[in-house]
Amino acid sequence: MTRKEIEERKFRPARQEAADARKGVETPQTSSTAYRLAFQDTEFLLREDLRPVRFQLELLKPQLLMDEAKIESTFVFYGSARIPEPEQAQARIDAATTPEQKRIAENLGKKARYYEEARKLARIAAQYPVNEVGCRHFVVCSGGGPSIMEAANRGAADVGASTIGMNIVLPHEQAPNRFVTPELSFQFHYFALRKMHFLLRARALAVFPGGFGTFDEMFELLTLIQTGKMKPIPVLLFGKDFWTRVVDFEALADEGVISPSDLNLLTWVETAEDAWDAVQTFYQDSAAPGCG
Repeated sequence: MTRKEIEERKFRPARQEAADARKGVETPQTSSTAYRLAFQDTEFLLREDLRPVRFQLELLKPQLLMDEAKIESTFVFYGSARIPEPEQAQARIDAATTPEQKRIAENLGKKARYYEEARKLARIAAQYPVNEVGCRHFVVCSGGGPSIMEAANRGAADVGASTIGMNIVLPHEQAPNRFVTPELSFQFHYFALRKMHFLLRARALAVFPGGFGTFDEMFELLTLIQTGKMKPIPVLLFGKDFWTRVVDFEALADEGVISPSDLNLLTWVETAEDAWDAVQTFYQDSAAPGCG
């Protein structure tokens, strides 16, 4: 008797069983959808009452693939999908056909510099050293779309690092930006689970000017930290002029609906270097990150 014999798998793998199930003899019974293996029956998995199973699968798949890629922590980037690259800003202004379109294009053009800051910050974070057992920290993660998200993935790709994209299925056609590492390009049905995966491994978060989606993601993070559901991490807000114009954080404290100390959850930055310095300061007294 050997240890190998004791530890050897006794049940046939599901992959093998699934392959054999496809070879079945054609009869009225085997042709019925009822006869399909449950995990091979797409229509069954898409039933309304299978939603809890789909939740579990959508939570588990990215978790397992990132574990296998030895991704221990991430640096998450939030921001608008509409801010142009600096090279494209003037072309969008010139293409405007009405005064309103021109005004909006000019406003977006003023924010174009944040594309470069996101790219630069991602480039810095992506060079954080892999430890002796191959575990990776501050892996750049974005929503996988255009603009600020693209800039983040692009910055990591600039230095040959892996980079994560977390897309969401939307009614209009879309695709991940071309800088996302294919093996780390995920697609979600549920916004809730996408947001959970943004934060499960996050050790720093950069928030650039954005709209409803950016607000939603940022305020959920702030709520989790404020209520003690999540330990604090650096929350780096780029563009103080933008944010203080669209959200009066001080007024929230003055009105008593948040505590004055809650304002300390935010770190205002304007450059990639400022942001990375803030992250280093936040973790300066921490032990060197490990694995597992």
